Amino acid sequence: MVNMQDIDAVEDWLIEQALGSALVPDMFGEMCRRLRDCQVPVDRAMLAWATLHPLIRSEIAFWQAGEAVRHERIEHSETDGEAWLASPMRALLDSAEPMLRRRLDQANAEHNYPLCQELAEAGYTDYLVLKIHFDMPAIADMEGKTGIIVSWATRTPGGFPDDALHAIHYIQKRLALAARANLEAQITKTIAETYLGAWAGSKVLSGQIRHGDGETIKAVIFYCDMRNSTSIAEDLGPDRYLKFLNTYFDVTAGAVLKEGGEVLDFIGDAVLGVFPISDMGLEEAARRAIAAADEVRSRLKELNRKGEEKHPLKVGMALSVGDVMFGNIGVSTRLTFSVIGQTVHAAARIEALTKAVGVETLMTRDIADLVPDRQEPAGSFELTGFASKRPLFSLKPAS
Repeated sequence: MVNMQDIDAVEDWLIEQALGSALVPDMFGEMCRRLRDCQVPVDRAMLAWATLHPLIRSEIAFWQAGEAVRHERIEHSETDGEAWLASPMRALLDSAEPMLRRRLDQANAEHNYPLCQELAEAGYTDYLVLKIHFDMPAIADMEGKTGIIVSWATRTPGGFPDDALHAIHYIQKRLALAARANLEAQITKTIAETYLGAWAGSKVLSGQIRHGDGETIKAVIFYCDMRNSTSIAEDLGPDRYLKFLNTYFDVTAGAVLKEGGEVLDFIGDAVLGVFPISDMGLEEAARRAIAAADEVRSRLKELNRKGEEKHPLKVGMALSVGDVMFGNIGVSTRLTFSVIGQTVHAAARIEALTKAVGVETLMTRDIADLVPDRQEPAGSFELTGFASKRPLFSLKPAS
């Protein structure tokens, strides 16, 4: 028999999870284990929810007694599989009913879903699906299915007792509250990292949100700009150019992220990336920035060889190092978190020289000195805002 005082303890635990920063799959698995300790005979359970993420549209946590919880993510690009389309959970999601139940051990059991037949053959006696809607404006337009949906199954002879059903209904509402709190926190983190970058996003979420908040850091700057973008945009038109531009960003910004750098801004079709020296040291930051440049060069060569785009993708890249101001700039009601300073200006102006010099990548002496076997003097150049000419070096291809 279920002891409701024990269920109250599970409820208190869920409130603690709502006030913290629990991972929803782990929280769900632990809750199921605690319910079994309260004599709620749950042998199998699955939690599903929609999310707001540039790659992920929904997530699933699957739990079975005696096993660790399994977490799955469904990407936007994935089509719904036959198993999901024919599942009781999908049927309930599309209906106006709050609950679906199938007694699996009775002579006249209704096995109108393939999963129910599978569960009955596996020894399950009862299957219950409950959904709870909650208001989360960030994802409210996702087919109107904001909330959680949970399936519960047992092998107990005779199915779920009435007191167990009462406990499940009671606890799922508390689970919904805890899940909503933690999902909102996760979505906030995802949005901050997606639009600001992991590093800048963490700064903002830690409280650096006021106009002028920031710090001076030393970093290697990676600056990349597309060649002939104006004429390409005019020729392709808005829709095709947007696809072309995203291919370019996938190559260039993707290379920075792959090497552990941070993409702080997209300036038109230019990519501004940083490799903080305080995190990894100058030599490592420079090595990673150069590796990013090599990755861009390699991927562009492959793309252009395949000839999938009407126009070849060509870029200019600049690598510089120095102090930058990293923080909030703009007006108090419209801020951006970025890096500013002479090092950034130098990188932009050095990149502009790549076309005139006839090379793909130029770097300052600070970077070039770290790769003597791959640098080649390109000359000394006047950079607007700098008192004297600056020696620049091209980056030779890796052998």
